[in-house]
Amino acid sequence: MWDDLLAAFALVLVLEGMMPFLSPEQWKEAMARILQMDDSTVRKIGFFSMLGGALLLYLVR
Repeated sequence: MWDDLLAAFALVLVLEGMMPFLSPEQWKEAMARILQMDDSTVRKIGFFSMLGGALLLYLVR
């Protein structure tokens, strides 16, 4: 189980690092737009992202 958890965390780091590596300017613009959003909008985006990830994990496993 710990191997799977560490592998998943490693993949998150790889995927999160791709955007700033490939297109730093667009990444900065996206972060600036997110900073301008209200907390409830950011929270909703996070919730649906987690829900989509959990659903994808369920379908794959």
